[in-house]
Amino acid sequence: MSPPGSRVVRQPATSIPDLLAASQTAFSFEFFPPKDDAAEEVLWDSIRRVEAVQPAFISVTYGAGGTTRDRTVRVTSRIEHETSLRTMAHLTCVGSSVAELREVLRAYAGAGIRNVLALRGDPAGGLGQPWTPHPEGLDHAEDLVRLVAESEEFTVGVAAFPDKHPESPSLEHDAEVLVRKADAGASFAITQMVTDVDAYLRLRDLVAASGRAIPIVPGLMPVTAHGQLQRMTALNGQPLAREVIERIEAVKDDKDAVRREGIDIATEHAQRLIDEGAPGVHFITMNRSTATVEVWERLRG
Repeated sequence: MSPPGSRVVRQPATSIPDLLAASQTAFSFEFFPPKDDAAEEVLWDSIRRVEAVQPAFISVTYGAGGTTRDRTVRVTSRIEHETSLRTMAHLTCVGSSVAELREVLRAYAGAGIRNVLALRGDPAGGLGQPWTPHPEGLDHAEDLVRLVAESEEFTVGVAAFPDKHPESPSLEHDAEVLVRKADAGASFAITQMVTDVDAYLRLRDLVAASGRAIPIVPGLMPVTAHGQLQRMTALNGQPLAREVIERIEAVKDDKDAVRREGIDIATEHAQRLIDEGAPGVHFITMNRSTATVEVWERLRG
């Protein structure tokens, strides 16, 4: 990575759909904004490791309830300016007026960012709380997709939910929502963490059956500690595959064995997804990239 404050000379911006189409399997990595200086050091150490493997792109999330918006903009902009990495910025409807959303988009555009993941976001009070839009904001992800697409400066991605969104009545409904988001201007999707490959395939096939072509990239997270998956599902409400839980529980008393098993599971899932034609794999790093890079090395090796 270049010294702080320097700008990397890069090729003209490439959209994520173009990157997905140009690669047999496009690997990408997800980070979240650090909460303090110590966490920021961990983040940049992870980014240096990921930059060495030259992923198709990386993404930077918002915090719960949109609480880290300013830090997201700053970190994403710095990555775009100071590394050779292609960035995708997250944007949510939570707690923001339309005017504030446009302000964030202007900041992204000014930093040279051209790929945005448009999300409704979780309720400000957390999972299980009723969704209440900002009085001057937007109510649905497809509304945000339209807003981002208005400027014609961004390629827009959206979230997909293979295990069914917590507020959705069925997977078929989720597929319909994804198609509506594509109709609104989204040109790719990234899924929530996949623990059941068959669930991903069912969603992909439902969308394909609608006649709407949109690449759906599965998200994967190597488990590195016992209880990690349960903490994740407590935040996002998704069910977990029984086989994965059983394999982690079988070695729960040995932290090194948990990490090995987690990497084995992620590698197996990634390889099957690739064999089934997934356009890429999006690694959720939790800002510690060693395990995800190890999975990448196994797949490449």
